[in-house]
Amino acid sequence: MKKFVAEMIGTFILVLFGCGTAVVAGGLVGVLGIALAFGLALIAAAYGIGPISGCHINPAVTLGAFAAGRIKADDLPSYIAGQCLGAILAAGVLLFIVRGLPGGYDASVAGLGQNGWGVGYMGQFNMLAAGAFEVIATFIFLVVILGSTQKGAPDQLAGLAIGLTLAVIHIFGINITGVSVNPARSLGPAVFVGGKALEQLWLFLLAPTAGAIAAGLLFRYKLLEK
Repeated sequence: MKKFVAEMIGTFILVLFGCGTAVVAGGLVGVLGIALAFGLALIAAAYGIGPISGCHINPAVTLGAFAAGRIKADDLPSYIAGQCLGAILAAGVLLFIVRGLPGGYDASVAGLGQNGWGVGYMGQFNMLAAGAFEVIATFIFLVVILGSTQKGAPDQLAGLAIGLTLAVIHIFGINITGVSVNPARSLGPAVFVGGKALEQLWLFLLAPTAGAIAAGLLFRYKLLEK
């Protein structure tokens, strides 16, 4: 239960402040500001709940850690359920807040920081480009996570390294997919936006998972273990 609650709160922090910055202040802070919001939110969560659950706050990270042999299969349901619930709650709170704007707010039109690709979305990159980015970016993300938290690494700095990596991934990738590398982060906004966001959700469930498991297997078979 502690891990479930920790992962729920941590994912809530990530989605609320990351997607919230994109929706409320994106026009003011731009790509760099949004990227820093996601990265700094992750750093904050890492030091807040890391001692309890390891601060995965991302089903892909959990599955990558499982592939690496870092957690047990019994932990998967509580981690992933907490992450998905936290993301949905955060998107719901964000929608409640932005509906306080004069004239209200239509998430199906204006969005909630959802991920996507193709005509009408950000740089209009095609599906293959979007999928390639999400697989590779998540792979790199997991290499940093698993490498910086392995035995012998300076673990007190792990949260900082991981958060900065997420920020760099966003600087590069926001214009491609809005950056998922996290199925829960994609799920939360898509639930409320619906339409194309839900139709394209499958890519943001599968691609990050594939990249994460690939990285996890490199650690399981000691190719990147110290």
